[in-house]
Amino acid sequence: MRTKLGIERLLNERLDLIRGKRVGLVCNQASVLPDSFRHEADVFHEHPDVNLTTLFGPQHGIRGDVQYNMIETPHVRDERTGIMVYSLYSEVREPTEEMLADVDTIVVDLQDVGCRIYTFIYTMANCMYAAAKFDKRVIVCDRPNPIGGGTVEGTITEHEFKSFVGQFELPTRHGMTSGELARMFNEHFAIGCELDVVEMEGWSREMWGDQTGLPWVLPSPNIPDVDTCVVFPATVHVEGTELSEGRGTTLPFFLNGAPFIDPYAWAAELRKFDLPGIAFREAFFRPWFAEFAGETCGGIQLHVTDRNALKPVLLGIAMIKTAFEMYPDKFQWRQGAYEYVFDKNPIDVICGTDKTRKQIESGEKLENIEASWTEGIAEFKKAREPYLIY
Repeated sequence: MRTKLGIERLLNERLDLIRGKRVGLVCNQASVLPDSFRHEADVFHEHPDVNLTTLFGPQHGIRGDVQYNMIETPHVRDERTGIMVYSLYSEVREPTEEMLADVDTIVVDLQDVGCRIYTFIYTMANCMYAAAKFDKRVIVCDRPNPIGGGTVEGTITEHEFKSFVGQFELPTRHGMTSGELARMFNEHFAIGCELDVVEMEGWSREMWGDQTGLPWVLPSPNIPDVDTCVVFPATVHVEGTELSEGRGTTLPFFLNGAPFIDPYAWAAELRKFDLPGIAFREAFFRPWFAEFAGETCGGIQLHVTDRNALKPVLLGIAMIKTAFEMYPDKFQWRQGAYEYVFDKNPIDVICGTDKTRKQIESGEKLENIEASWTEGIAEFKKAREPYLIY
């Protein structure tokens, strides 16, 4: 028996929520019905009881064809349905009044990856903000958190480091579904829109994405499977450095390194931490785009040996800490802006704080870095409790 998605329940059991309404659908290529694999834009467009007027696309576009991670996408007309697609990863991140002129209800159905540093939950939040401003209703169709809903880990975003990869005070790994987050955003973080969350059936917090019986459609170009979601909260931190996180290879987020790294030395240092649930293989790789395109990099391939034991955020910080200490003359924090934040160090934007970078630069022990997260995580767990559904 597989998990039944919120979108299935909306169309089969809760059609009253959208019948007679002008619907704007926020979706991308992963927004499919699991039995037919049909894209929801097509299903909504053809449904006799659904008046689909507008489409909205998140980062990477409505069809997911925009490869690199910070390229804005244009507004276009969908070739298949003829409906206008407004990009919410463009010169605007929040729907404007003009974009919502022909919309009564915004339906959001996006597959999240369970990590704060992933923009889809903020596209959802921005639609909620617009709904509150312009008197619209939001329906969030819930989907599984592919890395489960039990574990919470990492730093909490601080107010002065908020961005489009950290819009609220969330930990790196939040352990919530999009529907649960929508409820928390609306009440705890006071968006205050008219909100309905169409819940799933048959999902529980200990389940991984590939235990749901649901097909996996990559939600963005470098998240090809659930295994990548598992390591993403670790190696997304590498984006805050001038190392390669494996973009431009067939193993994004699993392969990490740089031309100046000795794979054997780096792997040996990482093994000293005896981190749970992970093994390191010395690797050489040559990206065909992104960082070090066409250059041979030395580095490591991550091999997850126990998902339940793995602490991905701690793993990511360990990787950066060792590279920083081993190659002080060559290691660099990422140069330039990250997510169009020009006045903050990119690693600070990713971590939601400058404390982690300062801890690494000062040589703080890894266990002390992890211990510094404890109070924030405890406060977050208490705050999220009223909004958990499953």
